[in-house]
Amino acid sequence: MSVTVLIQGRNGVTRWQPGKRWLILPMMLLVAGAGVVCYSVDKFSNQQTRVDNERQARKAQQQQVEDLKHATESQLATLAAHVARMQAEITRLEAMGQQVAQTYNLEDQFDFSARAGVGGVSDLGQSIELDQLIQDMDAMMQRMDYAKVQIPLLETVASNLHIDQERYISGRPIGKGWLSSPYGLRNDPFNGRRTMHKGIDFAGSEGAEVLATAGGVVTWAGSMFGYGNLVEIDHGNGLKTRYGHNKNIDVSVGDVVAKGVKIASMGSTGRSTGPHVHYEVLRGGQQIDPSKYVYRKANN
Repeated sequence: MSVTVLIQGRNGVTRWQPGKRWLILPMMLLVAGAGVVCYSVDKFSNQQTRVDNERQARKAQQQQVEDLKHATESQLATLAAHVARMQAEITRLEAMGQQVAQTYNLEDQFDFSARAGVGGVSDLGQSIELDQLIQDMDAMMQRMDYAKVQIPLLETVASNLHIDQERYISGRPIGKGWLSSPYGLRNDPFNGRRTMHKGIDFAGSEGAEVLATAGGVVTWAGSMFGYGNLVEIDHGNGLKTRYGHNKNIDVSVGDVVAKGVKIASMGSTGRSTGPHVHYEVLRGGQQIDPSKYVYRKANN
């Protein structure tokens, strides 16, 4: 390829054909210009891509924030519902405690009514105030702490009252029958000698029920010389009762029995002339007259 250049001079037009080396510089300038243009286009494209990526990242972050906000509101609503249910349960518990306190005439020592009705949580359909929810939870925790102290104490007092009533010895050890021999000196039915009878005998039909005259723990349930088949119950405070000459025994050592339950069947085992119950009351291990226990009124 050859290039002819026309040059206007004083002497006319002169034709000049440059060699190939003269074409190198313009071509280099052309290529360099094209490179600059391409670099500018690529740089702009990269910047636009980064802008788009940042815009999408911000949009994703905004969505995450919105999702977190909705999730937090949902969790707060669920928490508020749990708090409301717990408050209702505590109120019910306090009402039950108050009722028990009234039953045992202990309102002065155990006042649950002053702790009830501390307020409620916000309506779930409205925006839930976190500060208010925290205040409600703090108040509820105070009520729970108060109930934790009061209710076990109330239970202990009520149980002790119940135990005292159960341990109160009163009444006869039989459902049907009659007194056949009192406490004190009498003629022995076997040898006729004057001897001390350290209990009360209640006669009746063989197999009749023998009843515990007070609640306690069985400390003997088996044969004992002279008594035949014997049941002994410890009622605490140094008091015990004995039920002798039974046909059958329905309890075992270590059993906890309540007042009025059947512990044996009437019989004539041991040193006996017929079906009856030999009933004794012991204080500090010594037999005492059971009469005041048999005939005193029940502790209601």
